[in-house]
Amino acid sequence: MNFKNIKSWISIALMLPVLAVAQKFNVSGTVKDGANGETMISAMIYTEDGNYGTATNAYGYYSIELPKGTYTLLFNYSGFATLSKTIIVEGNMKLNVELAAETEEIDVVVVTGKRNTDNFKKVEMSTIELDVKRIEKIPALLGEADVVKAVQLMPGVSSVGEGATGFNVRGGGIDQNLILLDEAPVFNSSHLFGFFSVFNADAVKNVKLIKGGIPSQYGGRLSSVLDIRMREGNKKKVSGQGGVGLLFSRFAIEAPLVKDKASFIIAGRRSYADILAKPFLADNFSDAKFYFYDLTAKVNYDINEKNNVYLSGYFGRDVFAQGFGFNWGNQTATARWNHIFNNKLFMNMTTYYSNYDFKIGVGNQEEGGFQWKGNIKNYSVKPSFTYYLNNNNTIQFGGQSILYEFAPGESEFYAQSFQTGNDTTFDFSQDDRFGLENAIYIGNEQKIKKGIILKYGLRYSMYSYLGPSKEYIYGERSSITESRDTLKVKSYNNGEFIKTYFNPEPRFSAKFDIDSVSSIKTSYNRMSQYIHLMSNTAASTPLDFYSPTTNNVKPQLADQIALGYFRNFGKNLGWETSVEGYYKFLQNQIGYIPTAALQLNDYYEGDLYYGSGRAYGAEFFVRKNQGKLTGWLSLTLAKTEVKMDEVNNGDYYNNRFDKPVVSNLVLNYEFNKKYEMSANFVYNTGAPFTSSSINYGIQGVSVSHNPANVRNNARVPDYHRLDLSFTIHGNEEKKNGNKKLWHGDWVFSAYNTYARRNAFTVYFENENGEPQAIKYSIVGTVIPSITYNFKF
Repeated sequence: MNFKNIKSWISIALMLPVLAVAQKFNVSGTVKDGANGETMISAMIYTEDGNYGTATNAYGYYSIELPKGTYTLLFNYSGFATLSKTIIVEGNMKLNVELAAETEEIDVVVVTGKRNTDNFKKVEMSTIELDVKRIEKIPALLGEADVVKAVQLMPGVSSVGEGATGFNVRGGGIDQNLILLDEAPVFNSSHLFGFFSVFNADAVKNVKLIKGGIPSQYGGRLSSVLDIRMREGNKKKVSGQGGVGLLFSRFAIEAPLVKDKASFIIAGRRSYADILAKPFLADNFSDAKFYFYDLTAKVNYDINEKNNVYLSGYFGRDVFAQGFGFNWGNQTATARWNHIFNNKLFMNMTTYYSNYDFKIGVGNQEEGGFQWKGNIKNYSVKPSFTYYLNNNNTIQFGGQSILYEFAPGESEFYAQSFQTGNDTTFDFSQDDRFGLENAIYIGNEQKIKKGIILKYGLRYSMYSYLGPSKEYIYGERSSITESRDTLKVKSYNNGEFIKTYFNPEPRFSAKFDIDSVSSIKTSYNRMSQYIHLMSNTAASTPLDFYSPTTNNVKPQLADQIALGYFRNFGKNLGWETSVEGYYKFLQNQIGYIPTAALQLNDYYEGDLYYGSGRAYGAEFFVRKNQGKLTGWLSLTLAKTEVKMDEVNNGDYYNNRFDKPVVSNLVLNYEFNKKYEMSANFVYNTGAPFTSSSINYGIQGVSVSHNPANVRNNARVPDYHRLDLSFTIHGNEEKKNGNKKLWHGDWVFSAYNTYARRNAFTVYFENENGEPQAIKYSIVGTVIPSITYNFKF
């Protein structure tokens, strides 16, 4: 063989990989609900032989790479009939599909679909997805479907108690959860001091809680991401739904603006306890106000096959007034643009505005009184890209920039001057503060070989404490219970950088199949948090404010590792189980001196302690997804501790939301199409509280001391509660088989069925020179309710 032939063979050998790649093409498109045109999140797309598969992203888009040939593609989504499409692949092609809801005749096809393997096949761990249909079946206070209450029934999630705002995940504070509504952060997730969430289930499409292995596109909080996606509105026809209950009513309407191209949805709620109670109130309470309301809206437009735009917003408020005014609430606005560059590259560009504010006051400037208000505002832009390199690699990359405005307290006191008799205004306001957070990220989900998937990435964040703000410089503490002395205060001009921090945040997850129905998963993530909720009460209040990271308050950091075993079993793999263990180490945790003055105090940083924390535990989860009886059992065994030099002699002590045992049982039984019953039972260890370490009496007066600055050394009694609900479904069809234009359901429920008086906290009173523990309960009786829900 001469040199020329050798050269030809080498050229052919080098071309073979190129030719092989050239024979593969991309099939891409969107998956939508055929009834209303809503895009479907995490719908499964796979070939009939199971050799190729993928899932839609958060915007309903998918891309799969197939060699040249003929294939049968299956499209599957829980609760919908599996759609089969035979295609001939000869080049890149678009394939948009719409799925039809399941019927009894095709129920078997649906439940045997690929989605029943998500528990052990997907690389994600410490992740739970809930659809609204599942949430609506859970018994809740006054019969209202509640997103946050449903999340609290999951493993690794807890709450300080009834009447507590927010939720805690794997030992984290309520401010350590990134709660997103259509990608905009929500800072206070509760109405009515924690009894209801701010999210109207009628406007919600999908709920996803991520507790570990957090992907690199998320950042800014330590413990979890609660990603709530709103519905887009019916593109096919006018429809609506709502409900009338004992405490509040709700109504949602949606319709196409341009059929199959543009639509909107508007959903509102308003409580009316104040209206119902008004005839029974004494004259001096006749002007009392206590209610909440919220409005959620979204509009979208499919410009063409490559461009879609979305606008969404939320406005909600709680109002309490009796001789004074007190109100608080969230406002968000999100604008998104989806663009498909080609079959492999997808972009989502998001900009948002988010605000949380509170106002409290009495009187006015002429008559005397005071006014106090505060807020935190965010402005952000976030470009994110998904590149479908091939069937084995899906790359996500992008960045985010967030501008923070902190107005912790603007307060004025109005009074008449004794000397002049003129109206005088005294200003007690705190200075506003500003911060800028920037981040870039990249991540890849890689299929190494059959049964092994890796997901790895890096987020690099930078935060700057900005002017016009002030830099406070403090000296040492004279004692462990005293404020630090202020040595110097330096002012900065607008846009000046006061202090900057940089943090790399690696992320990693892996899944290894053991056999055809089980797998082992592991994950690691580092998270950084640059905003901090200042709260030294047993449960957060609407008056608590957010502090930026400053020269004194360092970014909070958390490193978490997790390992889990996942398995499905039973008919059609309808039972899913998992066991996960985790360990989390937290840095730069914040504590408070016993006499900390946080509100309306520019020098609050001098009242703070700093230390570390740790959280570790095991989570057990069993869920039955099909049949007449469905539901789940979750059990969390965990420990959450904090260590600060000035507290508890420098030893670890219980965090205020440490609960060693948290368990939840949720059951739903469908007798038939008309009757349905649900129950949930909750049991968890009582929350910690601080009790004095030394008690003695002097002349009949009880005296208590805490010389070692001990914290959370006692617990309230264990918490347990049973809730029940019974639903009577109206007929959706007429006798001739046609759909009714209107149908309704009646929901009868009982919250705290056996009237358990669960203690929220414990305080002490002096009785004959001896301290007596008094248990304080928020709910001490059964709360029955009836709700009428309707759709048209």
